[in-house]
Amino acid sequence: MARGKIQMKRIENPVHRQVTFCKRRAGLLKKAKELSVLCDAEIGIFIFSAHGKLYELATKGTMQGLIEKYMKSSCGSQDDQAKEAQLLDTKEEINMLKHEIELLQKGLRYMLGGGAGTMTLEELRIFEKHLEIWIYNIRSAKMEIMFQEIQLLKNKEGILKAANNYLQEMIEDQTGITNIAPMITPYPLTPQNEIFQT
Repeated sequence: MARGKIQMKRIENPVHRQVTFCKRRAGLLKKAKELSVLCDAEIGIFIFSAHGKLYELATKGTMQGLIEKYMKSSCGSQDDQAKEAQLLDTKEEINMLKHEIELLQKGLRYMLGGGAGTMTLEELRIFEKHLEIWIYNIRSAKMEIMFQEIQLLKNKEGILKAANNYLQEMIEDQTGITNIAPMITPYPLTPQNEIFQT
């Protein structure tokens, strides 16, 4: 008696479903054991029933040992793939930087007139772009230095104003004259000895 082709869909009758599950589970575990014996393979199988019951098989050693071996193997292959990708990225970056350095050296030789040969239009455009970036960086650095110098000058101005106020108060205390207009002079504010000796 020949069997008919079984349709691959969920078995609706729960009793038939449980019987089929038990038979097929036993068949799967039997085939796994045979494969392990015939081919000297390490096999681990997890099966969870519809009710959540766990069935497992580890043909050599323990399931924990197989899981650890699997984790080492999969992590190692992922690490190798990541290292290969990183190596390719690094090589591409090195080649790009070498090309850029060659182009910049050629551009500098062209600018200084020391190079024999000419540059293509595309090379000139790339070199122009680099020059614009350099000019921008130089201007930014220059503006930063100028800003720092302005801050230093403002600090000195504050110190000089405080010294001027202090000196005016001293003069007012010694002479009794008030409302002295602050002197604005291009010369340094150094007190004369004769003024203080009277």
